[in-house]
Amino acid sequence: MTIESFIGIISGVITIGLAVPVIYGYVKKQPMTELMNQLVDKKMTNEQHRKTLRKMNRRLVKYRIKNDYIQEFVLNDRGKETVFMDICESNDIEPTEEICKKFLNADLKKFRADYYAKRKQNASSTESISFYVKSSSSLSLVGGEQTVYMSELLMSMYPETCKNLIAILEKHNVNYSFIKGTKDIWCRDYMPVQTKSGKFIQFKYDPSYLKGKKEWEESRTDVQEVCKLNNIEAHFSNINIDGGNVLICDGRAILSDRIFSENPDYEKDSLINELSKLLECEIIIIPAQNGDYTGHADGMVRFVNRNTILGNRLADEYNYWQKGMQKVLDEYNLTYIDVPFLTDMKDRKHPESAIGIYVNYLEVNNLIVVPVFGRDEDKQSVDIIQKAFPDRIIETINYNDVAQEGGLLNCTTWVVNNK
Repeated sequence: MTIESFIGIISGVITIGLAVPVIYGYVKKQPMTELMNQLVDKKMTNEQHRKTLRKMNRRLVKYRIKNDYIQEFVLNDRGKETVFMDICESNDIEPTEEICKKFLNADLKKFRADYYAKRKQNASSTESISFYVKSSSSLSLVGGEQTVYMSELLMSMYPETCKNLIAILEKHNVNYSFIKGTKDIWCRDYMPVQTKSGKFIQFKYDPSYLKGKKEWEESRTDVQEVCKLNNIEAHFSNINIDGGNVLICDGRAILSDRIFSENPDYEKDSLINELSKLLECEIIIIPAQNGDYTGHADGMVRFVNRNTILGNRLADEYNYWQKGMQKVLDEYNLTYIDVPFLTDMKDRKHPESAIGIYVNYLEVNNLIVVPVFGRDEDKQSVDIIQKAFPDRIIETINYNDVAQEGGLLNCTTWVVNNK
């Protein structure tokens, strides 16, 4: 080995040694307590404080600090606890012991008690959710058939998008309300499934995709608690199914075969028979998409009527799914209407993005709200859906900020048939 080679190796080792701490410091996330110290640092500018709030948002799992709050944040002479309390109250962040310690490394028991007392007082001053139309409602239903429910978190996390959706509902006199006590916005998945007779079937909500990490498991909504908080009388089942994997129309129900892996203690025939009794439907099983971690049917197909479905364009699907779906179509004599779907709109920051899935629309009364994505396929998809539902009103909405997180309109709404 020459002297030059030896010196080169030593220089390389030294360079790597110096770079490792820098890389480690870059990759390692700052603790929330450290970010709180930055947030109340009076030497920092308002814009630096707002940048810190955005960093804090990326650390949160269950909650979000509203964009409006971040844009308008000014520290003034406030201290750490005062700012923390303001963040909680202004953004509907529940100051649990875990949250308090995460932000402050200390528990604020008195503030938590005051927070709950104020929340209880506010709740008592408004009507609790009713799952049937109230005569005192200021909104009139189209034909009095259905009401749309959304998690309260949809408004707090995505206020502009939620307001845009509400504007469409109000334009068409659709009644709507919000669900209390949820831990995420995907209410279709954890709310009960309503049958033709009007019964609410509350399935077990323990999806495999929310297992493996503490923050995922903590984000799972407690369905019994939600039913209790919102005065829902439901029949509870031990079968583990998400509502987004149940599509019902005219005595038929479509579910993906993900139900079998989610319920390993059941024989397949036994599971299907039990579901048929609970849902009061003939059960049709379609193949799940290997690339969809949820395995939900509502990201693949939707009913037009009992003999016709809209679905992501078959020719663009993988061979295994085309073949599996064709078997289902033949067996149940179903007509399949192709709808475009976009596969090139995901990015590294949002690997589970649902952008591009037109069939995950909201259907309520005589209204269908279709997500659009600013592409040429928008008009084509809307025209196809309008042709399939000639007697329905079609509205469109930009739902991309929600879609980036993995779901669209059907995922974030729960539609109830009223008595």
